[in-house]
Amino acid sequence: MNKKTLTKLEYHKIIDILIEQATSFGGKERCKRLKPMTSITDIEAAQEQTAAAFTRIIKKGRPSFGSCNPVGESLKRLEVGAALGSGELLRICKLLENAGQIKAYGRHETVDDAEDCLDAFFQQIEPLTLVSTEIRRCIIDEDEISDDASSTLKQIRQINDKVHSTLSSLVNGSLRTYLQDAIITMRGDRYCIPVKAEYRSQVSGLIHDQSATGSTLFIEPMAVVKLNNDLKELYAQEQEEIQVILARLSVDAAEYIEEIRLNYKALVELDFTFAKGALALDMNASRPVFNTEGRIRIREGRHPLLDRKKVVPINVSLGKDFSMLIVTGPNTGGKTVSLKTVGLLSLMGQAGLHI
Repeated sequence: MNKKTLTKLEYHKIIDILIEQATSFGGKERCKRLKPMTSITDIEAAQEQTAAAFTRIIKKGRPSFGSCNPVGESLKRLEVGAALGSGELLRICKLLENAGQIKAYGRHETVDDAEDCLDAFFQQIEPLTLVSTEIRRCIIDEDEISDDASSTLKQIRQINDKVHSTLSSLVNGSLRTYLQDAIITMRGDRYCIPVKAEYRSQVSGLIHDQSATGSTLFIEPMAVVKLNNDLKELYAQEQEEIQVILARLSVDAAEYIEEIRLNYKALVELDFTFAKGALALDMNASRPVFNTEGRIRIREGRHPLLDRKKVVPINVSLGKDFSMLIVTGPNTGGKTVSLKTVGLLSLMGQAGLHI
């Protein structure tokens, strides 16, 4: 397709509007690549998909593909046996959860709910619920692994809880009078409490720091020294156990690399198609009927980039009883807009968009 023609007719502005209708990164990228086609077979297939998406939106509302994030690089790492980080595993988890939602959306719930050309995409989706459920059980967010991810991790973290419990009892109990504030703080990698300097002799423990004015001492009570030592030793074990958990989850995901890849491709294609359907709904557009005889017949055609409340619809016929059309009229009479309307609607139709 001639690039100058696309620019003159402002086809790129239609694409910009279409991109806004997509809800995922991959879907938006797919919209950017949309170009008018010349094969009548390809055009009709694309129009059929847009019409199917339009109908589904009318019946069920718009599905969201917002969690369909690119996972290609992560899948490549899984292919070579690498362990993924918590963030990468969460993205795969969200992709699979999104796949489950879209799979459910695509089901035909009644006898009257007829099959359409989009069923092939919905059938490709495999939510892999067991994989996503296990990832979600173990990973709370990118920076936090659940205590229940493994029994070993839970045992390690119980020491941390014991330190906090012991300190809390001191802060809110016998030492409360001697504290600057009833809080627990960290100095280096040790849990401490802020003690007023004049009460130093009343609190048994190790001084790790003091405030700029010297009025507050940060003391590690003797009651938690051993616990802090245990905690320091266990921190390395905790990090090691987290890596074991991430490696296990990665192995689980690696069994379904191709399924995850196909899920992503299907979701991106569906997001792109539903963006076309949503654009048709927003523009109150219709599916154009194509022919191979070079005939044009536009009835009440509106330029899609003009204010829909002010734009004047046009009727244009060409190619049946005559093959040449002369457009006349005064300046600002709408000649250019009419020509651009015919051109842009033709491009949109050839791209699989309703007009």
